[in-house]
Amino acid sequence: MYDKKVIEVFLKDQLKLFPEKVAEDEQEAAEFLEDVCAVVCKNKKEVLEYLEDAMDTTGMTEDEILSAEEVFAIGDGRYLIVEG
Repeated sequence: MYDKKVIEVFLKDQLKLFPEKVAEDEQEAAEFLEDVCAVVCKNKKEVLEYLEDAMDTTGMTEDEILSAEEVFAIGDGRYLIVEG
């Protein structure tokens, strides 16, 4: 469900959301993402729509939402949302 790029970004940036590593390698990262039902959004619009329903974004700018600790930019226009 999660491609190599998504898993690599999560492994590299997981400390943005968690106080300590939750995964040490790609397999652990993929299993963790599946366990928490992390979501991959294909663009900013999908992120904004998803988070409108998932959290209170009232008064937040688009940049604030996209830089939230739960949101990981994949680098190819996609975003990973991990609700800790």
